[in-house]
Amino acid sequence: MNRRDILKTAGLVAVGSALMPFDSLLKGAVPTNDKLTENDNQTGLLSGRRKLGKSLEVSSVGLGVQNMSRTYQTTIPNRKQMHSIIQKAFDNGVTLFDTAEAYGPFECEKILGEATSSFRDKIVIETKFGWNIDQQTGARLPGLNSKPDHIKLVVEGMLKRLKTDRIDLLFQHRVDPEVPIEDVVGTIQDLIKQGKVLHYGLSEPGVETVRRAHKIHPVTAIQNEYSLLWRGPEQKILPLCEELGIGFVAWSPLGVGFTTGAIDANTKFAQGDIRGGETRFSPENITKNLAMVEVLKNWAEKKNATPGQISLAWLLHQKPWVVPIPGTTQMEHMLENAGADNVKFSSIEFQQFSKELDAIKIAGDRLPPFVQQFSDVEAPLKTK
Repeated sequence: MNRRDILKTAGLVAVGSALMPFDSLLKGAVPTNDKLTENDNQTGLLSGRRKLGKSLEVSSVGLGVQNMSRTYQTTIPNRKQMHSIIQKAFDNGVTLFDTAEAYGPFECEKILGEATSSFRDKIVIETKFGWNIDQQTGARLPGLNSKPDHIKLVVEGMLKRLKTDRIDLLFQHRVDPEVPIEDVVGTIQDLIKQGKVLHYGLSEPGVETVRRAHKIHPVTAIQNEYSLLWRGPEQKILPLCEELGIGFVAWSPLGVGFTTGAIDANTKFAQGDIRGGETRFSPENITKNLAMVEVLKNWAEKKNATPGQISLAWLLHQKPWVVPIPGTTQMEHMLENAGADNVKFSSIEFQQFSKELDAIKIAGDRLPPFVQQFSDVEAPLKTK
């Protein structure tokens, strides 16, 4: 089954899944290489390394495991096959693996822990807390929960599920509008002192919240949606990361499948698929936005690559501290995504590519309002 077939029947089972849907930073441009063979691009062998924050080294492309417990179609993937994808990713050079307590809930952390136990010390595991999830039953409760006692309880569960004694990079999944970021970071500092957490980051945060957090303890990375379909981080977050020396992890780097060519004007989204409520995929907007996919297809032909690889390569070219984490439950797609590290642009090529992209204005919003409300939130000020 190809990407288009998979996504045409995709259905998202819960808003939580959609939401729940790197020494000093390197400076300068990413090295370029004009000529690569088709086999080079498709091997999936990944040798590139990047740094998040001051010292956390990871592979230039990571792997998201969000759907490995339950796909967009609400089917349950074969657990052993998911283990095989994770293990093959490691064999092919991937060292950054992304999950969260909310994925499942809990199940994706368990799958990742089961798959990586034999090479745990050779990889970076990042996971996320912050949704209001009952730690005993896994029931999703209303809203968010970043209260200090809850964070500590969540981390204990994470360590057990991941079969590890520490979390390399712990993200606050969304900023809690009821808990001062000072209390959140203070709790994380305690966990760092205990050796249970090594680095921390924030996902979809407000700019001032990042500054406040960074003053207390350096933020290693920000994790936001970023792709050719959604370039919002370029306005404030990427400049902030460059200013403060913070890495950037890009979730949904393939534009929820759009930049792979898996979605077209005839795509029908299943009931419950959040993309069906995104105006960027409405009938009046999708035909306009497909112009970008045509650009990707043209460049894919020029570079002996796939449209998805071209879109990931574009992200990698932005900054040397940007790391995409495409997710998949398909072995061939994981290998394809890892192969994007082999696709390079000369300076002239990238100028031309950028010119063609800039001529296209993406129409519509990235998320429905009831989902978007959880992004760009500022934590309340701490009072005595």
